[in-house]
Amino acid sequence: MVRAMWSILENVGHQQGDNIFGKTCVWQMSLRQTPLTCSGHTRPVVDLAFSKITEHGYFLITACKDGKPMLRQGDTGDWIGTFEGHKGAVWGVSLNKDATKAATGGADFTVKLWNALTGEEEHTFAHKHIVKSVSFSPDGQHLLTGSNEKLMRIFDLDKPEADPQLFKGHDSAIKRVIWSSDGKVLLSAADDKTVRMWDRTSGAELKRIDLPNNPSDLELNTDSRTLMVTHGNKISFLDADTFQKLKEFDVPSPVYSGSLHPDKRVFVCGGEDFIMYKYDYETGVEIDSFKGHFGPVHCIRFSPDGELYASGSEDGTLRLWQTTVGRTYGLWKFVTPEDAVNSNDTAPVIKAED
Repeated sequence: MVRAMWSILENVGHQQGDNIFGKTCVWQMSLRQTPLTCSGHTRPVVDLAFSKITEHGYFLITACKDGKPMLRQGDTGDWIGTFEGHKGAVWGVSLNKDATKAATGGADFTVKLWNALTGEEEHTFAHKHIVKSVSFSPDGQHLLTGSNEKLMRIFDLDKPEADPQLFKGHDSAIKRVIWSSDGKVLLSAADDKTVRMWDRTSGAELKRIDLPNNPSDLELNTDSRTLMVTHGNKISFLDADTFQKLKEFDVPSPVYSGSLHPDKRVFVCGGEDFIMYKYDYETGVEIDSFKGHFGPVHCIRFSPDGELYASGSEDGTLRLWQTTVGRTYGLWKFVTPEDAVNSNDTAPVIKAED
């Protein structure tokens, strides 16, 4: 049974809903970071993914150990619906580029394909172990999965009953799988301390890089050329074609996830110490650090327009953070002293609106 607001979306596609948080909050400490907290999950949030920008905005999906992945409006965090059907924790999520399809991978040894406009399950792809990562191909016609079987699979969504293409080579559980921007190459990170590149057509392994620690996250920047890898206390940036190391920075605590801004000005990361870090990409200088979560940070991604980034944590919450504090965007509104209602303060105010 699907518990959701899908009826609002049928026939007209996704549309931005009303704010579900129910309160207006005003922060009066001179333009400090004020994240929006999106509640609803009951256990740790372990993965998240944004769609591309569509005619109805962009969207965000989260994976949680409560087994109930959620779809939200990307710029506000407003809840749209919950995909119900997994029998166990959900570890990996993905949206196709126009947010009409969703994919989820879980501890019940399955990957599920969903109609993201109605919330209905369209197909279940059986695996033989826990599925940690799922990823739609750039054209949305295929689905890539990575599991604790040490295998990657590609399913043809036009022929869901057909046997998948298999990719073998990793020596331990696969943590993350992604496509190159042209769909010709696959990238994977696993608990064998390697990141590998694969030819999508032949299945051959093309390159690999050995790391001192198990990789925890993998992200291909929108420039299609910069690959981010988090491992141990480090965040590395590689040339996505050659695996040549471009930059590498140390983080004060074991880092579980990171994300590079679409224009490569800054990157953000988080991990074991609950703290969100922001760094200058060119120099590696720490720009900001702040604690908002009450548990380790498991996943971080920038929105497709770069205006915000989302984080999921062991504390069971999803939080949205402004890239540039003070900008009016989504539920954040910059209020001048003259506009502040019933306030005698003279400092600028950041306001999250209904």
